[in-house]
Amino acid sequence: MVNMVKKLIQLHGTNDPFRIASMRNILVLYEYLGKSTWGYFSCVNRIPIIHLHELMKEAQSRFTCAHELAHSLLHPKVNTPYLKAHTLQSIDKVEREANQFAVELLISDELLLTGMTIYDAAVACGVPEEVAHLKSKPERKLNLWTNEDSFINL
Repeated sequence: MVNMVKKLIQLHGTNDPFRIASMRNILVLYEYLGKSTWGYFSCVNRIPIIHLHELMKEAQSRFTCAHELAHSLLHPKVNTPYLKAHTLQSIDKVEREANQFAVELLISDELLLTGMTIYDAAVACGVPEEVAHLKSKPERKLNLWTNEDSFINL
């Protein structure tokens, strides 16, 4: 998951889920979705669409867009509302993967490497605290010697 998100960010030059959706020709629609739905992904006549609740605040909207972008990339054919309503099949794994993707996309490793806690970074990036723990631990790159630091020029 981490490598997939890093490649996606490199490919599109941003971690903004709205810009990535636009570059991937995914339509983002704002509409009233009732009291408990933040968003969902659908594909109508082969047109991928992310539906977002029109009353959400910006940070919540960004996280939801990232979550639904994950569904479009990881689970494009899975209809979670149908599975939830009409089968006994658990959708927990699908939703957890989408949450993990969104967290990886929105919380940059650099914030954590500078000493910020996962929960502080989550707040700064608009990620709900209850899913912040899904962020993987960033890898520290060991750059012990660079040409400028070295007393030996190679």
